[in-house]
Amino acid sequence: MRDIDLEALLPKLGEALLQTLQMITLSFVIAGVVGVLLGILLYATRPGNLLENRLVFGALNALINVIRPIPFIIIIIALIPVTRALLGTSIGTTAAVPALALVASVAIARIAESNLVAVDPGTVEAGAAMGASPARVLFTIVIPESLGPLTLGLTYIFVALVDATAVAGLVGAGGLGSLALTYGYQRFDWFVMIAVIVTLIVLVQLAQVAGNRVARAVQHQR
Repeated sequence: MRDIDLEALLPKLGEALLQTLQMITLSFVIAGVVGVLLGILLYATRPGNLLENRLVFGALNALINVIRPIPFIIIIIALIPVTRALLGTSIGTTAAVPALALVASVAIARIAESNLVAVDPGTVEAGAAMGASPARVLFTIVIPESLGPLTLGLTYIFVALVDATAVAGLVGAGGLGSLALTYGYQRFDWFVMIAVIVTLIVLVQLAQVAGNRVARAVQHQR
């Protein structure tokens, strides 16, 4: 077994962690905005709902159903021409963001839609009976009622993005996945692999704890 060189490993681990956090943060912010908006549209335009529009609902529903089953590794490769056109390169930390954001957006859209649909229909009907417009019912009743579960759903997506960034490392995106592959697997340095795994576990646990606390805070404000 090779000697453990912490002085050489720690800078590499720190740089890889920063790259992973950069990928996660950028893609999560983009996906959070796009995904929640898509989820609201899906909920509002579905048949029998506040802003029923079968054409819009059908188009969005079909788009999400097409994208969701595709493995992330295939999506990131398929988007290389798009990424190169947008960013001028298909390699590097930032280049992984479009694919990460796309995958996370459709997942968040489904989670948001599910949480909105789960809101008590009686509450929605009561708001409508009081004369509130569909938009007012949506933004003052339905969305606030779903914020707690939605926060937990967003936390799940954040954790899933941690996994996805590890896969992105296989195609030159950098981050912890690339470090584990290059220095851990290819050089048979299992200490590097263990260090990356521990770092990922800690990152996921911190994200889950933060998400749980935010969800509880949101629930208590209702």
